[in-house]
Amino acid sequence: MAKPVILAIDDDPQVLGSVAQDLRRQYGAAYRVVRASSGPEALEALRQLEERGEPVALLLSDHHMPQMDGVEFLQRSRELYPGAKRVLLTAYADTEAAVRAINRARLDHYLMKPWDPPEQHLYPVLDDLLADWQAAYRPPFEGVRLVGHRWSPRTHHLKDFLARNHVPYRWLDLETHPEAPALAGTSRLPLVVLPDGQRLEEPTPVELAQAVGLKTQADRRFYDLVIVGGGPAGLAAAVYGASEGLRVVLVEREAPGGQAGTSSRIENYLGFPAGLSGGDLARRAVAQARKFGAEILNPAAVKGLRAEGQYRAVTLEDGSELSCHTVLVATGVSYRKLPVPGLERLAGAGVYYGAAITEAQACKDEDVYVVGGGNAAGQAAVYLSQFARRVVMLVRGAGLSQTMSRYLIDQIAGTPNIELRTCCQVAGVHGEGHLEAITLADAGTGTTERLPTSALFVFIGALPHTDWLGQSVLRDGRGFVLTGPDLPRGSWRLGRDPFLTETSLPGVFAAGDVRHESVKRVASAVGEGSITVQFVHRYLQAL
Repeated sequence: MAKPVILAIDDDPQVLGSVAQDLRRQYGAAYRVVRASSGPEALEALRQLEERGEPVALLLSDHHMPQMDGVEFLQRSRELYPGAKRVLLTAYADTEAAVRAINRARLDHYLMKPWDPPEQHLYPVLDDLLADWQAAYRPPFEGVRLVGHRWSPRTHHLKDFLARNHVPYRWLDLETHPEAPALAGTSRLPLVVLPDGQRLEEPTPVELAQAVGLKTQADRRFYDLVIVGGGPAGLAAAVYGASEGLRVVLVEREAPGGQAGTSSRIENYLGFPAGLSGGDLARRAVAQARKFGAEILNPAAVKGLRAEGQYRAVTLEDGSELSCHTVLVATGVSYRKLPVPGLERLAGAGVYYGAAITEAQACKDEDVYVVGGGNAAGQAAVYLSQFARRVVMLVRGAGLSQTMSRYLIDQIAGTPNIELRTCCQVAGVHGEGHLEAITLADAGTGTTERLPTSALFVFIGALPHTDWLGQSVLRDGRGFVLTGPDLPRGSWRLGRDPFLTETSLPGVFAAGDVRHESVKRVASAVGEGSITVQFVHRYLQAL
C-alpha cells in the first residue's frame, strides 16, 4: 500500500521548501510529503490522489494565498478527503480568522509562523493529529472482517465492541456487500474472520477480545489499586496512579472510555479548541496509562467486593480475584431504557443506546430520531446530521437551555437538517425484526403521530452500575455511591474523617458519574479520578 500523503500548500517558494523539509525529516519514513503552491493546484493534486486511491492524512496550508485562501481550500478539500486532518498556517494578526475557521472549515488546528524550532512548535501538534488520523483510518486490507446482518443485535454489539476498542475491522453486510455471501458460506452469524484465516462463529466479546489480542487476564495477584471502570475517572486514576509508582490494574467490562467514549465530538474539553471524539480521548488516555505501566483488562466484568482485614478483594465474573490495598469504583452510568412496550426487542436492531458512531453511516439518506436533551444527545444529533437526511431531536421539556451547553444549542440551530421537537415523547415502536416506525405523543395537545424510521438513538437519564457492590458500601436510593461528607452520621468508624471520595468502606473510593451528586461532565470525572490517587497515597501511608 502507498504511503499516506501529507500535503503542504504555500505560495511562497522559500516557506514551502522549508515546510516540506521539516515534514520529510520527521515523517518521511512513514508518509509521502507532497507540495503545492496554490489552493487550485492543491485541489487538483487531491483529485489525482483520489483517482489513484491514495490515502491523504494531513493538509497543512498557508492562510494568505492568491486565488484561494487557506480556509477556502481546507473547506473545499473536505469534498475529496473528509477524513484528512487540517492545519492552517497563519500570522499572529490572523488568529481570529483561524478560530472562525475551526467551525467553517472543520479545522483541526492552526499554527502561527514561524514555527521554529519545529521540535517544539510543529512536530508535537502534527504527531497528535497523525496519531488521531491513523486511529480512525480504515485502509483496504485483509485484516479482521465481520460478516452479519445489519439488523442483528449480536452483530451490532460486535461492531460496537471492535470500534470502541479501536480494533480496525471491515464490516460486510450479508445483504448488500458482494463478498459477504461467499465468505460467510454456511457459517453461523455473526462471523469474524481473522487475518490468519481463523473463523469465529457467533463469538462472545471475550472470545473476540482474546482473538484480537486484548488483555483479559491480570499479570499479578496483588495490586496497590484496583480500578473498576474505564471511563474518564478510571482512566485518569490509572494514569496518575501508575505514573506515581503504584501497582495499578483497571478492569473495564466493555471498552475504555465508558459512556464518554461513545461521544462523537466533545468541544468544551480544556485544551482542545477544535474538539475531539470520546474515542480519541479514551485512546490517548489508554496509551498514557500503559506507558506508565498500568494494566488494562477488557472485557472483564466485576461481580463482587469484600474486605479482608486491611486488604480488599475484587471478584471477576470468570471466578478469578484481584487482591489489593485499595479500590476505586468508577463504573459510571448507562442510559436509562425508554419505558415503551416492545422497545427492548428492537434494541440493537434500530433502537440504540448511545451508539451513534457505529451506526451513523448506515443511516445515510434516512430520517432518524434522537431522544434526549443533554450534551450527549446534542453531540449525537450533530454527528448524525452528516449522514442522515434529517435528524429529529425529541425532548420532553420545553427546550434545551436547561440541559445542554450553549455551544451545542447554537450548532443545532445552525444545522439545517436537524429538527427540534419539544414537549413530546416516544409512545410506541413498530417493526418486525427491526425498527420500522415510531409513535410520538404530544404532551401539549395529547395527539399522537406515527412516523416511519429505521433508527432511534436514546440518550436519557443515568443509571449507575453498582449492583455488584451489594452491601459492602453505602449507596443512595438510586444506587449512586455515597462518599466523604455525604456519608450518613454514624456510618464511619475510623478516628479520622473519610477522604472526599472515600466510601463507607475505608480504602474503597468512588469517582466520576457513579458518585452521589457528582457533576456529570468529562472534566470533573477526570479531576475526581486524579485527586483520588492522592487519597490513595495517604491511605497507604497510614497502613
